Amino acid sequence: MSKGLVVVGVHSPEFFWERNLAKVKDAVKRFGILYPIAIDNGFTIWDSYKTRYWPTLLLIDKQGVVRYAHVGEGAYDLTEQTIVRLLGE
Repeated sequence: MSKGLVVVGVHSPEFFWERNLAKVKDAVKRFGILYPIAIDNGFTIWDSYKTRYWPTLLLIDKQGVVRYAHVGEGAYDLTEQTIVRLLGE
């Protein structure tokens, strides 16, 4: 965070069995995820950003404006370039 980047995951379950908090905690531990994960079982965050697909990556600037969105896997170079550019602002 020393450069200003904050990573937050949002878990919006695709299937009913993915709503179980204990299972989410187990997966976070098993995969070694160190950033905070918001549990969005009611799809409040999902809906507020008009998300429609899993996974969706959003880069949000200091003012709370979505500056980049990517749906699906990939585009890692473009995502990294966008992060670097946003951190430079």
